[in-house]
Amino acid sequence: VQLQASGGGLVQSGGSLRLSCSASGSISSINGMGWYRQAPGKLREVVARFISDGSPYYRDSVKDRFTISREDAKKAVHLQMNSLRPEDTATYYCNYYDYAGKTDYWGRGTQVTVSS
Repeated sequence: VQLQASGGGLVQSGGSLRLSCSASGSISSINGMGWYRQAPGKLREVVARFISDGSPYYRDSVKDRFTISREDAKKAVHLQMNSLRPEDTATYYCNYYDYAGKTDYWGRGTQVTVSS
């Protein structure tokens, strides 16, 4: 499984960005795909993802600001990030968790920087 992420960049506080991630390889369902982020000096944390039943999960700090969506035919997920805050600054990673094989796959990180 390979994950290709795109998007990210520099935006002012209150602005918006969109991240996209597409999967290739042996993947039957994109349940388990989503986004994590890691800020300097901090642990990697989940941002939003589709869990095993296909429903979306969001960490509390991004609820009502971020929206994760999916395109199953393209094996792609997108993260629309609105009302961005400086504390959203981090490297964002696309992730796919294979529930059957209990294996994590990671894409290359993409930088999101929010200036105040």
